[in-house]
Amino acid sequence: MAKTRRSRDVVGTGLPPTTPFQRLSRVHSLMTAGDTAMAVALADSLFLSISPDAARTKVLLFLAVSMAPFAVVAPLVGPFVDRMKGGQRMVVVLVGVLRAFVLVGMASSLDSLTLFPLAFAALILGKTYAIAKSAIVPTTVNDESKFVESNSKLGQISGITGFVVAGPVAALQLIDTRAALGLGVIAFLAASLNAYRLPKMAIQVGQSDAREEEELHSPSIVAASIAMRTLRFAVGFMFFHLAFWLRKEIAGTAWFGLAIGLSGLATLGANFAGPYLRRRMRVEMMLFASLVFVVLVALFATWYDRVVGGIVLVAAVNAAAAIGRLAFEATVQRDAPDANRGKVFARFETQNQIAWVCGGLIPVIISPSGWLGFAGVVVISSVGAVLFWRAGGIVIGSRGGRARGQEHRPRSG
Repeated sequence: MAKTRRSRDVVGTGLPPTTPFQRLSRVHSLMTAGDTAMAVALADSLFLSISPDAARTKVLLFLAVSMAPFAVVAPLVGPFVDRMKGGQRMVVVLVGVLRAFVLVGMASSLDSLTLFPLAFAALILGKTYAIAKSAIVPTTVNDESKFVESNSKLGQISGITGFVVAGPVAALQLIDTRAALGLGVIAFLAASLNAYRLPKMAIQVGQSDAREEEELHSPSIVAASIAMRTLRFAVGFMFFHLAFWLRKEIAGTAWFGLAIGLSGLATLGANFAGPYLRRRMRVEMMLFASLVFVVLVALFATWYDRVVGGIVLVAAVNAAAAIGRLAFEATVQRDAPDANRGKVFARFETQNQIAWVCGGLIPVIISPSGWLGFAGVVVISSVGAVLFWRAGGIVIGSRGGRARGQEHRPRSG
């Protein structure tokens, strides 16, 4: 019977079976399509309606609100992602359905204050999916050396899907905002249906607090978290530094739009370059090289002290952060096999978001000149590189891609 069934599958489809990672890729693409539809559809309602000359208090309020979803995600969603009956698959299935319902609610609340709590719910659900996705990746890849490549492919899919979907959604937006949101509803429901075919695996099968804490305080993970927080701090700092600095320049809004566009392209390019870099260096060296790269470009921008230098720097910082994220996630997925990954990624996402907000606060409060802000990036990135080295991120002569004191353990769950 088994032989007959396999023969029928081959003859009927003529295609190899779909791997778990391919199914996850489909889900991620559809989730990104839904995100893009929501962002474009709500641009007039939530973003473009805010004047570029808005008071600093409004920007500070935005930074505070951007932290709010993490206040929910870290203590509540992370453990929920780990413990939910049916495993990670059911978390993604539910998130897809709930996000579709949120967009339906938004479509009927575009001119109402109800839109804002719905947008907040969308942020929480988006972060929940991001955590679940990071936790699922190790269950879809058999070889830990492929973690960077797998995370990179998901980043590539996100960038390409967002670019492809933005055009049709913008066209629908011109017709009716509800039509654009409707496309997002379809994308989220399709993602939910596809997620149901992901492997049924739960991460937490028991209490592992002692082993988990031991793994999360290993030199490799501590050093990687330092590097990632430094890069996220630089991303937040450069975004708001450029936004406020360029307001004083001729065609400042156009320059800022160019900077955002180039940053998106740089992030996409970094996701393509990630696997290439991983084949030539350890993940620890990828993190260190990202920090050094930011230092060098920031030195150039400080010396050049022109708008073009600032735009190049913000693109470089975003590219470095994308490379760093690939290496960071691979480090956690590799060196914390016994951790409850939902809770762990929720914790680190919260820390990284705090770093981004802290970086953004500085230029909002003091508004440094162009070269002084770029020099600040030199300092913070240099300090991050030194702290990364001292924490054990780089060990001269080590082999196997593991930091000092890190032994290989079989992954559980």
